[in-house]
Amino acid sequence: MTVNTMNPTRVLIVESVPELAILWQRHLVRQGMDVACANGQTEAIDYLSEHETDIIIQDLVIDEGSALAISDYANYRQPAARIIFVTNTSFFSDGSIFAHSANARAFVQSSTPPEDLAAMVAHYGAELRAG
Repeated sequence: MTVNTMNPTRVLIVESVPELAILWQRHLVRQGMDVACANGQTEAIDYLSEHETDIIIQDLVIDEGSALAISDYANYRQPAARIIFVTNTSFFSDGSIFAHSANARAFVQSSTPPEDLAAMVAHYGAELRAG
């Protein structure tokens, strides 16, 4: 799946493990997306304060700050932004993340193949553009 490079999907990755963030970023950039990375709450909120963002890939467990605080801020500041939560834990495995985050669209394991994650981002990005 390719993305319209005239108006690329704008993605923010919030991930404390730099190698994982870079892996995801590379796959998304190859799809023609505009991708930034933040390693914690402060960087993510600073970024969201200054940049329009379509999709946020948000690790549920980050080293600095709270994933749900970032989600709340995004919902307030950029209500159209969709969040794909990733985790390597069993937190919210019952699906309750969707009750805690109004802009959550997906909840997947950190080990999800990067090409599958890129396909989800492309899907939700296209959904935004069609809406």
